[in-house]
Parts: sequence; C-alpha cells; structure tokens
Amino acid sequence: MKRSSFKMKLKPGFKAKYQKRHDQIWPELSQVLSEVGISDYSIFLDEETLTLFAVQKLTDDNTADDLPNHPVVRKWWDHMADMMETHPDNSPVCLPLTEVFHMD
Repeated sequence: MKRSSFKMKLKPGFKAKYQKRHDQIWPELSQVLSEVGISDYSIFLDEETLTLFAVQKLTDDNTADDLPNHPVVRKWWDHMADMMETHPDNSPVCLPLTEVFHMD
C-alpha cells in the first residue's frame, strides 16, 4: 500500500457547496474509486488560501491512472467544475505533493 497526496484549489464562496456535494458523493463514484485501488481518501481545506489537500491510499496494483477515462469520473468533474480551478476538459488542476514525513 502506498499513499498519494495532491492539492487543488477551491474558488471563493464555494466551501459549503463543495462540502455538501462530497457529503452526498455518488455511490457509483465511490465504487469506481474502490475498484481501481483507492481507499482511505480524505480531502482537507485550508480556508485561508482555499487550497484543498487530498490524501489517499493506493493498492500496489492500483489502476488509478485510468480514472480520467472513466465516464463516472468525467461526469463528476463536470459536476464540480463550477467551484474549482480546472483544465479546459473540466479535470481539476491537481498538483502532486511530496511526502516529507510519515509516522504510523
């Protein structure tokens, strides 16, 4: 099992809407994430900078790199595009983060 982390950016005024959509995450999206080997997935918000920090565990044989091609993921990105910084195809701008410390 390995960990992956990245950051994204929330647009001003969308904290409550972003939280609500994740509180009501689609079961089919959760299923897709599990099927590709993602678990223990959390997103944190730095309210001062509106930076979203995500961390997830990936199985060693995960297929998460295929997610951008999955129709449910594409639909979710379209659903979330109004409140986040995105690329022209509505995929979120995600910047990988380097782990500098971990303690079990």
